[in-house]
Amino acid sequence: MKFSKSSQLFLVSSIGLLVATLLAACSVSTVDYVFVTSAPSSSTGQIYTFDADSESGALRSGSAAVSSGGVDPVAMAVTSDYANLYVANNTTGNVVHFTIGSNGVLTESGSISIAAPVALAVNSAGTYLYVVSGTTSATLSEYALSSGTISSTATATQPLTRSGDTMVPTGITVLANTSTVSGNGVYVTAYDQTASSGWIFGFTVTGGALNATASSPYAAGVQPSSIASTPTDLYVYVTDYALNQLIGYSIVDGALSSKGIPLTSTGNEPSAVAIDPRGLFIYVSNAGDSTVSAYAITLASGTPTAVVNSSGKTDTGPVAIAVDPALGRFVYTANYLSSSLSGFRLNSTSGALTTTQGTSYTTPDPTTLVIVPHGNHATESVSP
Repeated sequence: MKFSKSSQLFLVSSIGLLVATLLAACSVSTVDYVFVTSAPSSSTGQIYTFDADSESGALRSGSAAVSSGGVDPVAMAVTSDYANLYVANNTTGNVVHFTIGSNGVLTESGSISIAAPVALAVNSAGTYLYVVSGTTSATLSEYALSSGTISSTATATQPLTRSGDTMVPTGITVLANTSTVSGNGVYVTAYDQTASSGWIFGFTVTGGALNATASSPYAAGVQPSSIASTPTDLYVYVTDYALNQLIGYSIVDGALSSKGIPLTSTGNEPSAVAIDPRGLFIYVSNAGDSTVSAYAITLASGTPTAVVNSSGKTDTGPVAIAVDPALGRFVYTANYLSSSLSGFRLNSTSGALTTTQGTSYTTPDPTTLVIVPHGNHATESVSP
């Protein structure tokens, strides 16, 4: 059988269209960049980049790894426009600023020195960076930001102290909105290693000044390990590493109250907590039994309720957890002891987790992670 020239052209065009369609169907769309710090023993830390697939949540290696700018990176924070990343290197004693390219490439852009930084946060306006530092004493420092650049000196500092206590700082959260607090609310967790008591120190920020909230500090179990606030500024949640509990607080004019929110059991040795961008679900990584606990938030009271039929088994020793902000449907943990990341798909109705395709993902000595939406994806959000 012999085709005419026009038939041959039509056949070639049809085959080309079919191939293009198949390639488009098989193409991978990146919804998020996942940045992960690595802390190899006694050597300079690294930041690894992973691209998250928008359909499956599977991770693949992204841009080349870059130096964290110091030894022992332990914390990261990003500005709300996702243009700037900050990394705290505990042993070196510095906080390094990186700009984030639209393709996920990180470029170092300056640093500040501060002894033993352990936790970072940025306010929603992107005007202040908050650094919690110390080993046997704790301090909250506030640095002004100008187009992401960190001021060389702190605009305000507050010691986190109680009489006779030896405070070890562990975490920080900054309220996302300002509707319920006059001036952004800042909350820092710490525990007294001699008296076995945990605390939350609360502050409001007015004109750059840090002002203690009423009745601060607030009792927070025995050994609070992490803290997170809902995007509507209604509730704060803290994990207690020693008692295996999730502790909830309502926010009233900046002050915290645990009244009416029952203590909730977690897995063993809860290490980190994250809240989905809609403010509906809480996820806790448990280092002791290598699991993720999932909870639905009762919005009227703040009470967490365990999500049923959630498969939250991670690799060994999860130390950090994050929810993707672009779609709000993927959860990832950094598993230090197994040098890996674990991925989960979040059911947006029930909050239940199922593992992502190809999980887990090899990453040497991961310590913390943050997630940044790819430029062509909107972020999930709620209104106060």
